[in-house]
Amino acid sequence: MRRPLQVTLLVLSGLGLLHASLFTDLCLRYVKASMRPMLVVSGFLLILLGIAEAWSRSRQHPGADDDHMDHHHMDPGHMDPGHTGHDHTEPAEEHVGHNHSKVPRVAWLLFLPALSLLFYAPPALGAYTASRAAPKAVAQQDSFDPLPATSPLPMTLTDFTTRVQQDRKGVIKGRTVQMTGFVTPDKGTTYWDLTRIMISCCAADAQSIKVRVYGIPALAANTWVTITGTWHASGTLGTSSATAALDGVTVEKVAKPVNAYQDALPFPTSR
Repeated sequence: MRRPLQVTLLVLSGLGLLHASLFTDLCLRYVKASMRPMLVVSGFLLILLGIAEAWSRSRQHPGADDDHMDHHHMDPGHMDPGHTGHDHTEPAEEHVGHNHSKVPRVAWLLFLPALSLLFYAPPALGAYTASRAAPKAVAQQDSFDPLPATSPLPMTLTDFTTRVQQDRKGVIKGRTVQMTGFVTPDKGTTYWDLTRIMISCCAADAQSIKVRVYGIPALAANTWVTITGTWHASGTLGTSSATAALDGVTVEKVAKPVNAYQDALPFPTSR
């Protein structure tokens, strides 16, 4: 890979990062929102490095190229008069097949991620990952604030799970709650999982939080929905034996949020 192509790769990578983090929200498919500024800075730095490399190359003496070393060995003017032709050709032979001034051909593959950020960004994590991702541990909570009288009660999946498994007062019993997430089907069963995926840094450390749903047929995988229902009695409420599950009452399709890697409250719906 010659220097002009290396410059092109730097600039394309920078443009890809800026496209994903500055001009669109694609970066939120892969990293948490707080890392967005660093991606923007990295994009500008890559472009500046590419421009600096191109400017440096334009100032080189004509003929100063990656093949300079090869010309040095081939130029008779560089031969020491005190050496025979045999002595001169021995070091040249040692360099055959060992020209380190060129980048290996496999480096061409680096163009693929750069171009993908510009023209085809991989989708965000969804049901396939959630069915295999490690479950997110729910933090231990000793005290709980009173629940508002609103019905249905908007909750996050984490809050619902914590109330079900740790609130010994059992105030969640009989309450109609409302939560938003995406559908993760469970083949061969009569239930499905309302799911959220959360990340600490990037998509590589994804963890999922799920609430099992009974009584409503599963929609297509990865469909974002807002569901209302009541706690599905299973186990002892307020202990770890209680299942984070709902007897579904209603389900409504909703738009996928821009930042899907957080356990947020349900979207406001028009009545």
